[in-house]
Amino acid sequence: MALEFMYITNNPEIGCIVEEAGVERIWIDLEVIGKQERQPYESVKSQHKISDISAMKHVLSKACIQVRVNPIYEGSQSEIDSCIKEGASILMLPYFKSVKEVNDFLGFVDGRVKTNLLVETKEAVEKLDEILALEGIDEIHIGLNDLHLSYSKKFMFELLTDGTIEKVCKKIEQKGKPYGFGGIASLGEGIVPAELIISEHIRLNSTRAILSRSFANEKDYEIDKSKFKYNFIKDVKEICKYQEFLKLQEESYFIENQFKLKAIVDKIVQCM
Repeated sequence: MALEFMYITNNPEIGCIVEEAGVERIWIDLEVIGKQERQPYESVKSQHKISDISAMKHVLSKACIQVRVNPIYEGSQSEIDSCIKEGASILMLPYFKSVKEVNDFLGFVDGRVKTNLLVETKEAVEKLDEILALEGIDEIHIGLNDLHLSYSKKFMFELLTDGTIEKVCKKIEQKGKPYGFGGIASLGEGIVPAELIISEHIRLNSTRAILSRSFANEKDYEIDKSKFKYNFIKDVKEICKYQEFLKLQEESYFIENQFKLKAIVDKIVQCM
């Protein structure tokens, strides 16, 4: 099965380009609570608004809108109600640590739209069996950035090479829920080659991936809109073609890629 791509933007013009490229999901990001404290050195943080949902929905014809709401807080019910009213198709709960938080989220949504849990704390991983037993979960994404911080790792892709992501993926797969993890860059790009990360997606039966800022940065759109569009569409096509190549490979190919990935990640960690 091919990966379903997600791209974070609240710009309707970029949303149209992303949809034209065949990306299935536009991601509006409302999460602000606790983010600065967790990721003080993250240079770019979204400043999206609930009104961006309807503005984006107005220009899209095929792609759906996923909204990452805030972690559970006193205003969660109101925020979730507003997102649904504005036209969100999928709501994502970030940075939860307890079964109760997930249960509250599912109750607030109450089956009105699809739900996506963003597993990005070690507590969520430890309670994953209990969480997966809840009714109303449609899909799960594993957030490598916050999760590697939660495990006190130096580099987020250590979670791919130490078996953590594989363990989580297998638990989710056993429950029959679609899942994905992290983000990917364009082919030939990224501190870890995108080809190796995509190979892991295929090996682990992942069906979801974020097209990261290293894949396409919105700042480039303001510099040259035509070039941004050309590169975005071209790079998505190249990834899709590479996926078709991977589907034809034997298990030994993916095992070899695992070794390559671990060697690169270990080298990066040693230099940090």
